[in-house]
Amino acid sequence: MGTLHYGSPGVEVRFDDRTLTHLHIVITAKLRRREGFVLSWSDPADSGSGRSSIWIHPSIPLFYRFTGSKAPLVNRDWVDALMASANSAGGMVLTPEPAPSTATRVVRNT
Repeated sequence: MGTLHYGSPGVEVRFDDRTLTHLHIVITAKLRRREGFVLSWSDPADSGSGRSSIWIHPSIPLFYRFTGSKAPLVNRDWVDALMASANSAGGMVLTPEPAPSTATRVVRNT
């Protein structure tokens, strides 16, 4: 279970390493372009269910902590879906991972 640390003193949000890897790719791409956006996700039942959102902006400190030593495979279909969501007026909504299409090449994140 990885952690996204955001802001100072900061918010800590736990995601499995696979999900966090995909978020990392999309968030990094958006921040490189100096684009702020909202990131929303559903909270697990053990933390009260519901839904949470944070404003992601280049000026706010961000740290990713992965618990696994190896980077997971990247599903380009999921990256594309998350990026499309991040570029929408409603911001990025974390959705479940889709099955990769037959045309999608799955590559390792380095």
